[in-house]
Amino acid sequence: MRKHILHCDVAVVGGGLAGICAAIAAARQGVRVVLVNDRPVLGGNSSSEIRVWVCGATAHGTHQWARETGIMGELFIENQYRNPEGNPYYWDLVILDAVRAEPNIDLWLNTHITDVECDSETREIAAVHGWQMSSETQVSIEAGQFVDATGDGLIGFLAGASFAQGREGAGVYGESWAPEVADRETLGSTILFYAKDAGRPSRFVAPTWALDIADTTILEHRKISPDMNGCDFWWIEWGGDRDIVHDNEAIRDNLQAVAYGIWDHIKNSGSFTGVENQTLEWIGSVPGKREYRRFYGDHILTQTDVLTQQDFPDAVAFGGWSIDLHPPGGVFAAEPGSRHWYSNGPYPIPLRCLYSRDVPNLWMAGRDISASHVAFGSTRVMATCATTGEGAGLGASLVSKTGLTREQLAGERVDVLQRALVRSDASVIGLCNDDPNDVARTATVTASSTRLTISATDVGEPLPIGGGVAMILPQSKGLRRIEFLVDAPKASDLVLTQHRLAKPQDSFPIGEIASWTAAVPAGTGQWIGFDLPEDLPGSGNLFLSLTGSESLTLYLARDRVPGVVAFRHRTLQPNEKWSEQYRQWKGIPTLTPPVMRTAGDTDAYTADHVIGGYARPYGGPQLWSSAPLNEDPTPELTLSWEEPVTIEEVQVILDDDLLTDLINLHHHRTPDEIMPTLIKDYDLQARTDGGWRTLAQVRDNHHRHHRHQLEEPVVTAELRLRVLSVNGFNHAHVVKVRAYKAP
Repeated sequence: MRKHILHCDVAVVGGGLAGICAAIAAARQGVRVVLVNDRPVLGGNSSSEIRVWVCGATAHGTHQWARETGIMGELFIENQYRNPEGNPYYWDLVILDAVRAEPNIDLWLNTHITDVECDSETREIAAVHGWQMSSETQVSIEAGQFVDATGDGLIGFLAGASFAQGREGAGVYGESWAPEVADRETLGSTILFYAKDAGRPSRFVAPTWALDIADTTILEHRKISPDMNGCDFWWIEWGGDRDIVHDNEAIRDNLQAVAYGIWDHIKNSGSFTGVENQTLEWIGSVPGKREYRRFYGDHILTQTDVLTQQDFPDAVAFGGWSIDLHPPGGVFAAEPGSRHWYSNGPYPIPLRCLYSRDVPNLWMAGRDISASHVAFGSTRVMATCATTGEGAGLGASLVSKTGLTREQLAGERVDVLQRALVRSDASVIGLCNDDPNDVARTATVTASSTRLTISATDVGEPLPIGGGVAMILPQSKGLRRIEFLVDAPKASDLVLTQHRLAKPQDSFPIGEIASWTAAVPAGTGQWIGFDLPEDLPGSGNLFLSLTGSESLTLYLARDRVPGVVAFRHRTLQPNEKWSEQYRQWKGIPTLTPPVMRTAGDTDAYTADHVIGGYARPYGGPQLWSSAPLNEDPTPELTLSWEEPVTIEEVQVILDDDLLTDLINLHHHRTPDEIMPTLIKDYDLQARTDGGWRTLAQVRDNHHRHHRHQLEEPVVTAELRLRVLSVNGFNHAHVVKVRAYKAP
């Protein structure tokens, strides 16, 4: 038997996506990190052992431009490049490679933490102790900061941190979706399975302990189809009325009995045709847990915070998944397997939710952050857990590096936190770059060309107006008139309505502002226009809808336009009263707008967007777009200073099309392995006494965020980005250029 004592600055326990992102975020700050996971593979519920798809703020494309950036965004983009088919084993490799690429991370797999050593008075954690059974090795990890990313909250529990478990009563936080009386019930666990065509008849003999689902209510209340696979069976859930941890073995056995019983029903009940060649390819042996302990921080996220999208100065992450609550009875419940309440757009999550109010060096990441049961119904999905992991890891490393306290980072020194978040391209809404060390903010930016219109005139498929068609487009000074291509079998009216968007990140409106009516004569291929007032109110984006006779037909454009997306109107169902705004307008999967043209040049894509400001869509696309590449085949951006500046690092952030929804195991929208909006090849140059000096060359790029650490500082008054090619889009897009001097 061996013994190891490991010393580090930040110890991260739990190797799901929250723990992975916490470890990487801390390691990139230059601190030493130990990452411990009790399973042989990383990824937690997303791993090949459990195979839950990674969902986040996009909510399967419900919220527009809401895909995560930062480390989770890197993983999405890398997985899309390496693994477009969604192979769960390739996903394992993507996340393992991301961890192993960081030299400051010491990774320990198959390692179970069993004990926490704390100061008896302050509760400060000194070390955690565990056991790597496969190598018969005792492990002790001594660190200054500890991140509990275990999901179940084991480290915090052993350290004595206060926590909630189960459902609070409605009166505790004033939550309408909480039960009147508190209880210990939680969301249950799930086991999934996959089937495939064997190419020849394949029989299935059910184990004696498989559940005969004909003797249950499952067939009455849940949909079963032979073409369902994997997360289609998310509702195979049970254990919410048990103790998810202490009863885990019984929960696993029961879930496997249900899963085999469902497969037995598909294969042998005679209810389905065409299943003769189907065989069971994989079934999970580890339950995917949803909920257990939630630790108390200096802020407890609530239903109100999620639905009102409460702003927080110490925001370090964001969510956007619905408040998604399941009945404690799970698969055996008579009520639907889930109910959903969506906010109008993504909502922030503050740093104060990511550290324990009791244990001075304990951080939380993922499922165990400080939230009510109702708010947890949204924050629990894995891409959101990943963003909280990055926030916790970054916070822990800043405490370790700077000596500031967690409370200072969340309070009077929030500037240190925010500038680190900006520099790491983290998933934060509305975070404006004010870093004085970024000298790019003081530059004058010029471009060889700029896109001057939001028009989309390449005519595609017909788009019947039905109950209405809507669109979001960037508000701009040049938007004075907008016209749409319309077919009308008879004379009619077309009504354009402006709706109110409450926040710059919102996708769904909360009311109407004004409307205009245009007469449409009978005919085809007509441009029908509306003159718009100069003082249109708005928050950077406009939400405009078109309604009229259902006989009217518009057209979908073939061309994508930055900052523009279309929606269809749909009739609300009786059980959708909580999600009225979301349910009334549904994004059109092509992501292209109606065919339209505008009068007046837009300022939505000018070169000055690449400095300062926001690094993700927020009240507009927040990027520079060149003219079409056939007009400007090698677009250039130039940053100029009146006096020379000294630069040690240049960051280039490119457009990875945050409108496109990406999921690690199932892909809903795009066949592209590389986002077409990403620049493929570019040169970064600085003007020196000898002319233009090349600082960096990027070729065959499929990444969003590039950090060019210069071997030695460069003194220059001009910095140039030369775009040589793009991965398929007809314009070059750059989100940000940052040029850092030494602090």
